[in-house]
Amino acid sequence: MSHDGIGPRAVMRSAAFLTAGVLAVPALAGCGSDDPAGKPLATGDIGRADRARVADGGTLRWAVDTAPATLNTFQSDADATTTRIAQAVLPSLYRMDSRGRPVRNPDYLESAEVVETEPKQVVLYKLNQQAVWSDGREIGAADFAAQWRALSGKDTAYWTARNAGYDRIEKIERGKGNLEVKVTFSRPYADWRSLFTPLYPKDVMGTPDSFNDGARKKLKVTAGPFTVKKVDGKEDEVTLTRSVRWWGDPAKLSTIVLRAVPRDKRISALAAGTVDLAEIDPSAVRRITAAALEQSASSPLMGPGAKRSAADDLRSWAIANGSDEEAADEEISAREKLRGKTAKYARQQKALGGFEVRKSLEPAYTQLALNGADGPLADERVRRAVARALDRKAIAEAVLEPLGLPAQPVGSHLALSGQAAYADNSGALGRQDTKEARALLADAGWVPGGRVEEKKEEGEKAAGSQGEKDGGSEEDSETGSEGGDDGTYIVGEDNEEGGDDKEGGDSGENGDSGADGGEGGGDNKAPQDSGTGTQHLEQGSAPGAYAPRGTAAPARAEAAPVAKDGKALTLRFVLPSGPGSDTLRTVADRISTMLERIGIRTKISKVDDESYFKDHIASGEYDLALYSWPATAFPATDARPVYAKPVPGADGSLNVEQNYTRVGTDQVDQLFDQAITTLDDSERRSLLRKADSRIWAAAGSIPLFQRPQLTAARKNLANVGAFGFRTPVYEDMGFLKKSAQGPTGAPGAKSAEPPAGD
Repeated sequence: MSHDGIGPRAVMRSAAFLTAGVLAVPALAGCGSDDPAGKPLATGDIGRADRARVADGGTLRWAVDTAPATLNTFQSDADATTTRIAQAVLPSLYRMDSRGRPVRNPDYLESAEVVETEPKQVVLYKLNQQAVWSDGREIGAADFAAQWRALSGKDTAYWTARNAGYDRIEKIERGKGNLEVKVTFSRPYADWRSLFTPLYPKDVMGTPDSFNDGARKKLKVTAGPFTVKKVDGKEDEVTLTRSVRWWGDPAKLSTIVLRAVPRDKRISALAAGTVDLAEIDPSAVRRITAAALEQSASSPLMGPGAKRSAADDLRSWAIANGSDEEAADEEISAREKLRGKTAKYARQQKALGGFEVRKSLEPAYTQLALNGADGPLADERVRRAVARALDRKAIAEAVLEPLGLPAQPVGSHLALSGQAAYADNSGALGRQDTKEARALLADAGWVPGGRVEEKKEEGEKAAGSQGEKDGGSEEDSETGSEGGDDGTYIVGEDNEEGGDDKEGGDSGENGDSGADGGEGGGDNKAPQDSGTGTQHLEQGSAPGAYAPRGTAAPARAEAAPVAKDGKALTLRFVLPSGPGSDTLRTVADRISTMLERIGIRTKISKVDDESYFKDHIASGEYDLALYSWPATAFPATDARPVYAKPVPGADGSLNVEQNYTRVGTDQVDQLFDQAITTLDDSERRSLLRKADSRIWAAAGSIPLFQRPQLTAARKNLANVGAFGFRTPVYEDMGFLKKSAQGPTGAPGAKSAEPPAGD
């Protein structure tokens, strides 16, 4: 699991594909200028090409995070790869367009509409008459009914992960003909379009045994442009082949191989030619970007020994040719290893020249979670103080600007810019305001002063070691890195003589004045009044407080640690430690610095990736944490369990559903309940936006930025890459014909998405 990516499994939040941005249809009405939903911040980047320019045949080797434990997306251990396979081999009645909104998939549906609302809601599906399963049987009401019974929650023999929406269905029956399916709901259900995507055959859904075990490692019956040929557990890969029973546009590729490759091994896999497509991290982006430059231009920027100076090389040569034989042997060995690494790097860079980076923004956002179950953050005033201390714009810029992506903070918990339910409701909490944040802390009883900790010895680092950092330590106020105060602002608190120079002007020796233990003299020494030996003070200055001319006071001069009843306010900030977590660590450092300015300390704890979510987030063993949530097209259904008010169980435990911050209100629950039963689209959006405003006000989680989606793709790959909101069209993926390639093998057209509905 990538913790810079989605925290909880995407299957828990339903709707299309959520973790890796894998999400032609009739056009939707365009957004008006006054539509608060706005437009997507970034379009997809997929190397778009007309099908006529794509060659027939070929194998796409696609790197994924894991080989799937199951092929059934409705089971608890389904993951992103499970969903990716389902999109290629099973019916999806609705897909996401480039604005993250559901649109009818004409390969399966001719139409679907609510035909009755009284006394019950009835939806009539009219299926594409060519839609058949791979065994030749028509897709029909029996498949819909089997899936409903399996997912309704009435039969506990089915090991299902979720039943949202299916539990509201009263009955399913055939319409006037085999191609019509009539679904009657016992209670109104606004998100009915979220159902039956993907749709499994009755062979899988018909019995508990077939549901629980039959579809874990194989799918005998499919209905998509591809079919599952083999799941190879030893090789950690799944092979999909072109379906001969597919009635739509035939797939261009003959084979897709989904191969599990760890994130930190993907550059090597791309360079070795074992994968053609892979999501990558920012460091890999830099490698591929450098590979596009001429070798003479790219080699000094990166690679082994790139930071070595001419002096380093000269010293190395001298040691290797010196009289100390042992040191010479060690240096010669090190030089040989460096040459080997450099040669390997050069070979990789040459191979990486055949790839390009396609980038967009995922349909997911990273948030700061505040655990409101107990401790200081159980007080809403403290949570709001934390939130008001954050400069979310600066955080988004730190992550996204270096990648050339739009750096806008996310304004909603329930949708992203461009989606129907989106509106920037962050005003319900208030903008960044350090003074107001301090006032909120004071109102909650947390004020500067009091016993906070023993004073550290001079020269001791304030920051903790090996991933733990005292939030009161000195940090660079802009980057959050350790080191902070360079000692040029000195308060002579121990100088009882009012600043007298006891050692003939060398004040740096005892640290009473001067530069924090540095050598005295120069700009660090106060001027002397001739004949008196006392320091000359400029008007308005205080004895014992000096800095070199032009030195600004530290940014944290007014941010004394806050305390209550003699105890400092220190929050445990939990982060994953594995590969791919660099972005989260950067964000955490920024947040820690921002909180330090209002007197809140943070103690960063880095934990193993595998235990991060299960043992810390889900179990509530944290104060602050960073993880991501997907933004779906059906927030009334999918977001409710994330923000539902925790309910005490009969055994005394707390049922939090997916609300891992443990912060919720009855009013938010009521607004979700109203939204899910409201069939009027405009009214439902209004209810959801009201719910979001109240979620902001409660300050249990603070959305920060939409996650970057970075994909390395061979330059001649078409219609695949960073999809953004849009569901991939698997039958259009392929390699460009040679006649359609540019001079470097790249698509001749700009790699970008068409407008929504194109």
